[in-house]
Amino acid sequence: MQQRAATWEYREFAFPRGTTREAARLMLTGAAETEHWELDRLQLWPDGRRVVRMRRKVYRVMRTA
Repeated sequence: MQQRAATWEYREFAFPRGTTREAARLMLTGAAETEHWELDRLQLWPDGRRVVRMRRKVYRVMRTA
C-alpha cells in the first residue's frame, strides 16, 4: 500500500483594525469546532490588522474492492 503526503485545504480570515481579540477568538473557535479547522498562520500587521490562515486535512476515500 502506498502512503501519500497529507493534502490540506486552506481558508483565510482577515480582521480589520478595530476587531477585538475576543471577537476574533469567537469567530475562529466557531470555525474550528464546527468545520474542523486548525490554526496554520497568524499575521499581525503594524496597523492593527490581523490575517489568519486556517487549515484542515482533506481525506480522500480509496476504493478497496
